[in-house]
Amino acid sequence: MNMPRPLLVGFGGVYAALILGGLAALVLPMLRPGGDFTNLRQRVGSWWVMILLLTGALLLGWQATTLLFAAVSFMALREFLSLAPARREDRLVIFLAYLTIPISCLFVFINAYMFYVVFVPVYVFLAVPFLMACIGQTRGYLTSTAVFHWGVVTCVYNLGHIALLMLVPRWDAPQAGATGLVFLLLVATEANDVFQYVTGKLFGRHKITPKVSPNKTWEGFIGGWILTAGLILWAAPWLTPLKGPGLWIIAASLPLAGFAGDVTFSAIKRDLGVKDTSHLIPGHGGILDRVDSLTFTTPLYFHLLAYFALQTY
Repeated sequence: MNMPRPLLVGFGGVYAALILGGLAALVLPMLRPGGDFTNLRQRVGSWWVMILLLTGALLLGWQATTLLFAAVSFMALREFLSLAPARREDRLVIFLAYLTIPISCLFVFINAYMFYVVFVPVYVFLAVPFLMACIGQTRGYLTSTAVFHWGVVTCVYNLGHIALLMLVPRWDAPQAGATGLVFLLLVATEANDVFQYVTGKLFGRHKITPKVSPNKTWEGFIGGWILTAGLILWAAPWLTPLKGPGLWIIAASLPLAGFAGDVTFSAIKRDLGVKDTSHLIPGHGGILDRVDSLTFTTPLYFHLLAYFALQTY
């Protein structure tokens, strides 16, 4: 395919960062003999696999990207439901939760945005408590219905907006097409996590959420916010039709949403007494550990982008 120059540069930067990370994993053990760099090597190796999968899906088009994120939604939802308290009689509702994935994909494939946007927030929201009532189990009724619906909204509905972005025609995003829109979202969200971690390690002194995530600091949060906002302000005009107030609003709000997603899932894991949602991704934990911020940034980015810069939605 004829890749737009901004995307070519963007992908080049991502792979350059991966190469530097790989070199660091090789060199650091030589500079610091006896140090344990196993986690770093695992993280870099896992990043190579994830980036290659994402690159392949994005370059193949909206169908491949939709299927990839359907798989991500399935694995994320499975992790969430495996951790959430469930009873034997909840099996029908669990089946409904998984069924939302192919139904949501169908709405994407037939380009039925109006059905996608209301299916989970309205009709699944109504169906879950109805099915729970049909089961006849009233113990923990409100808690169970809330848990199941929250899991479907975050793991399926929110992430599914990435597939909807891939349907944006080239005329509506002439800078780098739909792929450019998704590329900026993914890079900014993951960069925000990295920037917060690095600035927190370098300058962190004051805890921001000591009872939920003790390692997070105000310095890391503010540093990540500023650096990510700067990245968006610089890259968005090359990759998206964003400009003016819309650009500044997304640059300011997206890092906040990423932080909110990270802290929210940290609170869930602390409530359940687990460190990671699974051990699926070496060095990272589970799928939910990797996409927790993305579940919050994706819908915000989609709707702000649609309001300020897109005619398609």
